[in-house]
Amino acid sequence: MKDEDEQKQPETTESEAELSPVGDSTESDEVVEFEFNDDGEEDLKKTLKKLRADLKQVKKEKEEYLLGWQKERAEFANYKKEEDARKAMFSEAMRERILTRFLTVMDSFNMAFTNKEAWEKVDPNWRKGVEYIYSQMGGIFEEYGVKAIGEVGDTFDPNIHESIDLIPTDKKEDDHKIATVIQKGYKLGERVIRPARVNVYEYKGAE
Repeated sequence: MKDEDEQKQPETTESEAELSPVGDSTESDEVVEFEFNDDGEEDLKKTLKKLRADLKQVKKEKEEYLLGWQKERAEFANYKKEEDARKAMFSEAMRERILTRFLTVMDSFNMAFTNKEAWEKVDPNWRKGVEYIYSQMGGIFEEYGVKAIGEVGDTFDPNIHESIDLIPTDKKEDDHKIATVIQKGYKLGERVIRPARVNVYEYKGAE
């Protein structure tokens, strides 16, 4: 019986094997759309023309996507640059604001040191403690790029000095030199955060 069943099974011809689908239909390759003539036969010229047109369209879309991506990337880079600059500016403004508030403390120290005779009479231990605190604050200011401006003997510069009064002098070499410093000024980097208030020598000459 077994032999009879095997004989009854139809043999698959070579042509049928070629037509039989292999694997899952979902895994088959994408079918190319062909162009046909009026007789129902494939028109190779029309098919190639259509393929070229499709390829041209794909290239055009690819270039558009690429340009769009490059534009978005450039805009994001500019935004990031502007945002970093804004943050840096804000940080710099906050630092300047905080340091400026401490200038009044430095002014108090400087006023205490102005009268050297009185300052020397202060208890040595207390005086050394105050001078140490003053040097610590000076170190902090220096760490953040703050420098004092306005020294006796410097040439007057309206960009960093504020003239309060003119002091007559008969020495020509002292003309426009700082005679006394009323209040020290300060620079943060290259920017003046407070000009020095000074009295300036003015040469009168021989009358």
